[in-house]
Amino acid sequence: MKFGDILVVIAVIAIVIMMIIPLPTFILDLLLTFNITLALVILLVSMYTLEPLQFSIFPSLLLLTTLFRLALNVSSTRLILINGFAGNVIRAFGEFVIGSNALVGFIIFLILIVIQFIVITKGAERVAEVAARFTLDGMPGKQMSIDADLNAGLITDAEVRKRRLDIQREADFYGAMDGASKFVKGDAIAAIIITIINIIGGLITGMIFKNMDFSTAVSHYTLLTVGDGLVSQIPALLISTATGIIVTRAASDSNLGEDLLKQILSHPKVLLIASAALAFLGIMPGLPTIPFFVLSAIMGFSGYSMYHTGKKEISKVEEEEIEKETDYLKKPENVVSLLQVDPIELEFGYGIIPLADVNQGGDLLDRVIMIRRQCAVEMGIIVPVIRIRDNIQLRPNEYVIKIKGVEVSRGELKPDHYLAMNPGTVEEEIEGVQTVEPAFGLPAVWISKEKKDKAEMLGYTVVDSPSVIATHLTEVIKRYAHELLGRQEVKMLADSVKESHPALIEELVPKVLSLGEIQKVLANLLKEGISIRDLVTIFETLADYGNITKDPDMLTEYVRQALSRVITKKYVYDNRLKVITLDPKLEELIRDSIQQTDHGNYLSINPEITQKIFTSLSNEIKKFSSINQEPVILTSPVVRLFFRRLIEHTFPSLAVLSFNEIEPRVEVQSIGMVSIK
Repeated sequence: MKFGDILVVIAVIAIVIMMIIPLPTFILDLLLTFNITLALVILLVSMYTLEPLQFSIFPSLLLLTTLFRLALNVSSTRLILINGFAGNVIRAFGEFVIGSNALVGFIIFLILIVIQFIVITKGAERVAEVAARFTLDGMPGKQMSIDADLNAGLITDAEVRKRRLDIQREADFYGAMDGASKFVKGDAIAAIIITIINIIGGLITGMIFKNMDFSTAVSHYTLLTVGDGLVSQIPALLISTATGIIVTRAASDSNLGEDLLKQILSHPKVLLIASAALAFLGIMPGLPTIPFFVLSAIMGFSGYSMYHTGKKEISKVEEEEIEKETDYLKKPENVVSLLQVDPIELEFGYGIIPLADVNQGGDLLDRVIMIRRQCAVEMGIIVPVIRIRDNIQLRPNEYVIKIKGVEVSRGELKPDHYLAMNPGTVEEEIEGVQTVEPAFGLPAVWISKEKKDKAEMLGYTVVDSPSVIATHLTEVIKRYAHELLGRQEVKMLADSVKESHPALIEELVPKVLSLGEIQKVLANLLKEGISIRDLVTIFETLADYGNITKDPDMLTEYVRQALSRVITKKYVYDNRLKVITLDPKLEELIRDSIQQTDHGNYLSINPEITQKIFTSLSNEIKKFSSINQEPVILTSPVVRLFFRRLIEHTFPSLAVLSFNEIEPRVEVQSIGMVSIK
């Protein structure tokens, strides 16, 4: 290998010299045999190549082999015309093909040339041309894909350089193959011309210079011409076939032989159908029975064997997977995977499975996707993936909603029924099964399909079973949104804002506040039902006041005031806000009861006074039931947070607002007051 490059240079020079200097017949025999061997090696290498770039030297090798073959043609033609003998190899090939009939042998030789020129050479040339064109056209897209992977951090700089080099080499290879295929075409044309020259020149030489009669000259020189043509065309045919294999070869994990067996013989049904078709042809009158039956039996046996082999392999793979899974669970270090808890789970009995099965017309999965989108729009949160599974321990039509593995709510449906709810304006009752709407706890009735139209005409709100689950799930997500929002979700939200407001995020995180402190503020907002979709305003406010205080509760109050438009829109109807206020004496009592400590502020009030507050508040809330509006408590900014904490366990859904959170243009109307008299 040390002097291999020098040997290659010498070999190329020798090929050119062969066209000029006559060769002895024994050397020509040796070179012709080497030419056939070289062509066979090239064909085998192309078949065992997994992808074209593994044989990237092929275009240059194609040029050298073509030149070598043409040099041999020149040398053999010289010997045929001068001596009437070109060695034992050419004579042996000629006698083997021609036999006793020169015309038949010559026709067979012409057929080989036609196959070489029209079929293989033409096809390989066209494939190489198209492959080169598509490779060059696809280079910009491949380069963009590499740049995208690099920007996403999926690959390193070294991998980028390697992939770009592979793309360049691939383009160079197919471009070179497009040109090299012209050598194969030219070689086939040259073979036809040389054959004609050998026959005509041989006839002239034999009849004029060697005094042969016409039939003797035709027989002698046709034999030598056919022999010479075969010795040159067999290697040419092998290399043309290798060219076609290389340019049509797609990247694969195995060689051509393995791919053929795997992809063609991997369908036992095809072989069994072919066997039946052959057997049918075998019984047709006029057709030979034995060949068709023999092939039918071979095909049938092969298909049957492959079918059973495939079943055994599938069973073996399944057993291996079960064994791997068992071994995986037995390992102590893999117990950690069992500690994973899904943020949200929806479990249901087997009677509700059709609602989630797309094949049975269920659309529950689509509704879950819409719930996530709805929560993103209304609350500004990224709802984690909702795990949906059946649970045989539940009643058939029962479902359970879990947050972080703990049940928080459940309900029960009646399939093929509708839930009818009285909005408060319907006087006539409808017959059905009395129940309670699971999301809001309102009285409702399960009615059959036949009564749906009647209920809607009477004014009932009628929903189907999937809508009941979807509404219930949506309300549960909103109620526990503050628990679902963790630091990782806050990081994702901050990254999304950073794309459009990079300066804001760079100033806020982590210079002013950490992700944990921001998460507490956002959780406080979600806990009271305030949307955090306007993250820019929230982050701007936190950046303004984060240097003043790190108290999440105080920062929450600043953010609420900045979100006054959002809060006003949520609770104001027709530019008018009906509220329940606090007695000034009660507000003063609350202010005086605020205790300040190193760990934060908290409210300390006598339990008897707390009970009086709850009683008075309950009486005032009843006034809102008559006007069909959501009750709202309005307090001073200092008192708002502490009054909210005081009542949140007894009245978790009651909104408590401060004067600073209401837009000035809104008309505030007090319809009650909470006092402790």
